[in-house]
Amino acid sequence: MKQLLLIDDDVELCALVTQYLQAEGFQVHAVHDGEEGIEQALSGNYALAILDVMLPGLNGFEVLRRITAQIDLPVLMLSARGEDVDRIVGLEVGAGDYLPKPVDPHELVARIRAILRRTGQSKLAGPGIVRHEVMRVGDVEMDKNAWKVQRSGELLGLTALEFNLLELFLRAAGRVLSREEMSKIILEREFDPFDRSLDMHVSNLRKKLGPHADGSERIRSVRGVGYLYTSSAQSQP
Repeated sequence: MKQLLLIDDDVELCALVTQYLQAEGFQVHAVHDGEEGIEQALSGNYALAILDVMLPGLNGFEVLRRITAQIDLPVLMLSARGEDVDRIVGLEVGAGDYLPKPVDPHELVARIRAILRRTGQSKLAGPGIVRHEVMRVGDVEMDKNAWKVQRSGELLGLTALEFNLLELFLRAAGRVLSREEMSKIILEREFDPFDRSLDMHVSNLRKKLGPHADGSERIRSVRGVGYLYTSSAQSQP
Protein backbone atom coordinates (compact mmCIF):
# COMPACT_ATOMS: atom_id res chain seq x y z
CA MET A 1 0.00 0.00 0.00
CA LYS A 2 1.47 3.34 -1.06
CA GLN A 3 1.99 5.93 1.66
CA LEU A 4 1.22 9.53 0.75
CA LEU A 5 2.17 12.73 2.58
CA LEU A 6 -0.49 15.45 2.71
CA ILE A 7 0.77 18.95 3.65
CA ASP A 8 -2.16 21.35 4.12
CA ASP A 9 -3.24 23.60 6.99
CA ASP A 10 -6.96 22.96 6.32
CA VAL A 11 -7.59 20.27 8.94
CA GLU A 12 -11.12 19.53 7.77
CA LEU A 13 -10.03 19.15 4.15
CA CYS A 14 -7.17 16.88 5.21
CA ALA A 15 -9.61 14.63 7.04
CA LEU A 16 -11.89 14.39 4.00
CA VAL A 17 -9.04 13.80 1.55
CA THR A 18 -7.46 11.23 3.87
CA GLN A 19 -10.74 9.35 4.18
CA TYR A 20 -11.23 9.29 0.41
CA LEU A 21 -7.66 8.26 -0.43
CA GLN A 22 -7.69 5.51 2.19
CA ALA A 23 -10.83 4.12 0.56
CA GLU A 24 -8.85 4.07 -2.71
CA GLY A 25 -6.11 1.94 -1.17
CA PHE A 26 -3.57 4.58 -0.05
CA GLN A 27 -2.12 5.27 3.38
CA VAL A 28 -2.10 8.99 4.19
CA HIS A 29 -0.16 10.97 6.76
CA ALA A 30 -1.32 14.60 7.08
CA VAL A 31 0.69 17.50 8.52
CA HIS A 32 -0.39 21.11 8.75
CA ASP A 33 2.70 23.30 8.42
CA GLY A 34 5.66 23.59 6.09
CA GLU A 35 8.49 22.76 8.49
CA GLU A 36 6.92 19.49 9.59
CA GLY A 37 6.06 18.76 5.97
CA ILE A 38 9.71 19.09 4.95
CA GLU A 39 10.84 16.91 7.85
CA GLN A 40 8.37 14.18 6.91
CA ALA A 41 9.12 14.40 3.18
CA LEU A 42 12.86 13.99 3.77
CA SER A 43 12.28 10.84 5.85
CA GLY A 44 11.99 8.88 2.59
CA ASN A 45 8.85 7.09 3.78
CA TYR A 46 6.49 8.40 1.11
CA ALA A 47 5.74 7.64 -2.53
CA LEU A 48 4.29 11.09 -3.19
CA ALA A 49 3.48 14.37 -1.44
CA ILE A 50 0.35 16.48 -1.89
CA LEU A 51 1.31 20.06 -1.06
CA ASP A 52 -0.87 23.16 -0.61
CA VAL A 53 0.52 26.50 -1.81
CA MET A 54 -1.03 28.56 1.01
CA LEU A 55 0.62 27.40 4.24
CA PRO A 56 1.28 29.31 7.47
CA GLY A 57 4.93 30.31 7.90
CA LEU A 58 6.76 28.73 4.98
CA ASN A 59 4.61 28.88 1.84
CA GLY A 60 4.19 25.86 -0.39
CA PHE A 61 6.72 27.05 -2.97
CA GLU A 62 9.49 27.32 -0.38
CA VAL A 63 8.55 23.92 1.01
CA LEU A 64 8.69 22.51 -2.52
CA ARG A 65 12.13 24.08 -3.16
CA ARG A 66 13.57 22.61 0.02
CA ILE A 67 12.12 19.17 -0.66
CA THR A 68 13.17 18.92 -4.31
CA ALA A 69 16.67 20.22 -3.50
CA GLN A 70 17.29 17.24 -1.23
CA ILE A 71 15.14 14.32 -2.39
CA ASP A 72 13.50 13.11 -5.60
CA LEU A 73 9.94 12.91 -4.26
CA PRO A 74 7.01 13.43 -6.67
CA VAL A 75 4.89 16.39 -5.55
CA LEU A 76 1.33 17.27 -6.55
CA MET A 77 0.57 20.91 -5.71
CA LEU A 78 -2.81 22.35 -4.71
CA SER A 79 -3.87 25.99 -4.71
CA ALA A 80 -7.15 27.68 -3.77
CA ARG A 81 -6.19 30.71 -5.84
CA GLY A 82 -6.08 28.83 -9.13
CA GLU A 83 -3.77 31.41 -10.70
CA ASP A 84 -1.62 30.59 -13.70
CA VAL A 85 1.42 32.11 -12.00
CA ASP A 86 1.10 29.56 -9.16
CA ARG A 87 1.01 26.73 -11.67
CA ILE A 88 4.04 28.07 -13.54
CA VAL A 89 6.13 28.68 -10.40
CA GLY A 90 5.24 25.27 -8.98
CA LEU A 91 6.20 23.46 -12.17
CA GLU A 92 9.42 25.45 -12.51
CA VAL A 93 10.45 24.55 -8.97
CA GLY A 94 9.81 20.87 -9.60
CA ALA A 95 6.18 19.92 -8.97
CA GLY A 96 5.08 16.89 -10.97
CA ASP A 97 1.53 18.21 -11.40
CA TYR A 98 -0.85 20.90 -10.17
CA LEU A 99 -4.55 21.01 -9.24
CA PRO A 100 -6.71 24.00 -8.27
CA LYS A 101 -8.98 23.88 -5.23
CA PRO A 102 -11.69 22.83 -4.64
CA VAL A 103 -10.28 19.46 -5.66
CA ASP A 104 -12.43 16.87 -7.36
CA PRO A 105 -11.53 13.67 -5.44
CA HIS A 106 -11.83 11.48 -8.54
CA GLU A 107 -9.42 13.72 -10.46
CA LEU A 108 -7.07 13.84 -7.47
CA VAL A 109 -6.84 10.04 -7.40
CA ALA A 110 -6.38 9.89 -11.17
CA ARG A 111 -3.54 12.45 -11.04
CA ILE A 112 -1.86 10.64 -8.12
CA ARG A 113 -1.96 7.31 -9.92
CA ALA A 114 -0.68 8.88 -13.15
CA ILE A 115 2.28 10.45 -11.32
CA LEU A 116 3.11 7.16 -9.59
CA ARG A 117 2.97 5.28 -12.89
CA ARG A 118 5.23 7.68 -14.73
CA THR A 119 7.72 7.83 -11.86
CA GLY A 120 7.98 4.04 -11.82
CA GLN A 121 6.39 3.60 -8.39
CA SER A 122 3.06 2.07 -9.39
CA LYS A 123 4.24 -1.46 -8.54
CA LEU A 124 7.21 -3.10 -6.92
CA ALA A 125 9.79 -4.69 -9.16
CA GLY A 126 9.09 -8.36 -9.68
CA PRO A 127 11.57 -11.23 -9.43
CA GLY A 128 14.04 -12.03 -12.17
CA ILE A 129 16.80 -10.21 -13.98
CA VAL A 130 16.14 -6.71 -15.29
CA ARG A 131 17.74 -5.96 -18.62
CA HIS A 132 20.41 -3.28 -18.23
CA GLU A 133 19.46 -0.69 -20.82
CA VAL A 134 21.76 2.19 -21.71
CA MET A 135 20.83 4.68 -24.42
CA ARG A 136 23.31 7.03 -26.06
CA VAL A 137 22.37 9.86 -28.37
CA GLY A 138 25.25 12.19 -29.14
CA ASP A 139 26.85 13.33 -25.90
CA VAL A 140 23.89 12.23 -23.74
CA GLU A 141 23.89 8.82 -22.05
CA MET A 142 20.89 7.45 -20.14
CA ASP A 143 21.26 4.43 -17.86
CA LYS A 144 17.72 3.28 -17.04
CA ASN A 145 18.75 0.69 -14.45
CA ALA A 146 20.88 3.13 -12.49
CA TRP A 147 18.35 5.93 -13.12
CA LYS A 148 21.02 8.40 -14.19
CA VAL A 149 21.76 10.67 -17.11
CA GLN A 150 25.14 12.05 -18.14
CA ARG A 151 25.98 14.74 -20.65
CA SER A 152 29.61 14.60 -21.80
CA GLY A 153 30.35 12.62 -18.64
CA GLU A 154 28.66 15.13 -16.33
CA LEU A 155 25.88 13.69 -14.16
CA LEU A 156 22.60 15.60 -14.49
CA GLY A 157 20.04 15.92 -11.72
CA LEU A 158 16.65 15.23 -13.32
CA THR A 159 13.28 14.75 -11.72
CA ALA A 160 11.46 11.49 -12.48
CA LEU A 161 9.19 13.26 -14.95
CA GLU A 162 12.17 14.92 -16.68
CA PHE A 163 13.89 11.54 -16.87
CA ASN A 164 10.84 10.01 -18.58
CA LEU A 165 10.53 13.01 -20.88
CA LEU A 166 14.18 12.74 -21.92
CA GLU A 167 13.76 9.01 -22.57
CA LEU A 168 10.89 9.83 -24.94
CA PHE A 169 13.03 12.44 -26.72
CA LEU A 170 16.02 10.11 -27.06
CA ARG A 171 13.91 7.29 -28.47
CA ALA A 172 12.36 9.70 -30.97
CA ALA A 173 15.52 11.70 -31.73
CA GLY A 174 15.22 13.33 -35.15
CA ARG A 175 11.43 13.00 -35.21
CA VAL A 176 8.95 15.72 -34.30
CA LEU A 177 6.82 14.80 -31.29
CA SER A 178 3.42 16.45 -31.13
CA ARG A 179 2.17 17.96 -27.87
CA GLU A 180 -0.85 15.65 -28.08
CA GLU A 181 1.38 12.58 -28.27
CA MET A 182 3.66 13.80 -25.50
CA SER A 183 0.78 14.68 -23.18
CA LYS A 184 -0.71 11.19 -23.49
CA ILE A 185 2.62 9.47 -22.87
CA ILE A 186 4.18 11.72 -20.23
CA LEU A 187 1.22 13.28 -18.40
CA GLU A 188 -1.19 10.43 -19.18
CA ARG A 189 -4.03 12.74 -20.17
CA GLU A 190 -5.44 14.37 -23.27
CA PHE A 191 -3.66 17.52 -24.38
CA ASP A 192 -5.25 20.80 -23.26
CA PRO A 193 -3.96 23.83 -25.22
CA PHE A 194 -4.55 26.04 -22.16
CA ASP A 195 -2.46 23.80 -19.87
CA ARG A 196 1.21 24.83 -20.01
CA SER A 197 2.44 21.98 -17.79
CA LEU A 198 4.08 20.06 -20.62
CA ASP A 199 5.83 23.14 -21.98
CA MET A 200 7.17 23.99 -18.51
CA HIS A 201 8.60 20.50 -18.05
CA VAL A 202 10.24 20.67 -21.49
CA SER A 203 11.65 24.10 -20.62
CA ASN A 204 13.12 22.77 -17.34
CA LEU A 205 14.69 19.80 -19.14
CA ARG A 206 16.08 22.05 -21.88
CA LYS A 207 17.79 24.24 -19.26
CA LYS A 208 19.38 21.25 -17.53
CA LEU A 209 20.63 19.69 -20.78
CA GLY A 210 21.89 22.96 -22.27
CA PRO A 211 22.70 23.37 -25.97
CA HIS A 212 24.92 21.16 -28.09
CA ALA A 213 28.68 21.67 -27.81
CA ASP A 214 28.57 23.90 -30.90
CA GLY A 215 25.97 26.13 -29.23
CA SER A 216 23.04 24.94 -31.36
CA GLU A 217 19.64 24.11 -29.94
CA ARG A 218 19.23 20.61 -28.50
CA ILE A 219 15.42 20.56 -28.06
CA ARG A 220 13.76 22.64 -30.76
CA SER A 221 10.20 23.94 -30.64
CA VAL A 222 8.20 23.27 -33.79
CA ARG A 223 5.56 25.99 -33.94
CA GLY A 224 2.02 24.71 -33.75
CA VAL A 225 3.12 21.08 -33.51
CA GLY A 226 5.48 20.14 -30.66
CA TYR A 227 9.18 19.47 -30.13
CA LEU A 228 12.16 17.90 -31.87
CA TYR A 229 15.26 16.47 -30.16
CA THR A 230 18.04 17.30 -32.61
CA SER A 231 21.55 16.36 -33.47
CA SER A 232 23.77 19.42 -33.81
CA ALA A 233 23.43 19.19 -37.59
CA GLN A 234 19.62 18.99 -37.44
CA SER A 235 19.38 22.07 -35.27
CA GLN A 236 20.67 24.34 -37.97
CA PRO A 237 17.90 26.36 -39.70
